[in-house]
Amino acid sequence: MTQSGTMTALTPQMQQCIEACMNCHSMCEETTSSCMQKGGQAQMQVMRALMDCSETTRMCADMMMRRSPMSAEMCAMCAKVCDMLAEACMSMPDDEMMMRCAEACRRCAESCRSMAGAGM
Repeated sequence: MTQSGTMTALTPQMQQCIEACMNCHSMCEETTSSCMQKGGQAQMQVMRALMDCSETTRMCADMMMRRSPMSAEMCAMCAKVCDMLAEACMSMPDDEMMMRCAEACRRCAESCRSMAGAGM
């Protein structure tokens, strides 16, 4: 907030990162649904990673939108979670949904790393 009590505008970089987080969140939710339909024990580890990433990306976007002083730290954590899920998704190269999820995670991780380094 500024001294006059108004919120400072989101920078284009923050807007891009919020969008990447929300896109990744949506992709994680879609992929979770797909995995649930397929079943299988091997999917359980990926399911946990999907849930972690879905929640983390949503929280990261929320924190940036409310200009939390912890946003940079959250972005750093979000980047790690997205990297972990992207790697897990890549273990299933024949699954188109997993490949799309991996790509969304990579974009989000890159954007979050940039924001974490910016110190907001």
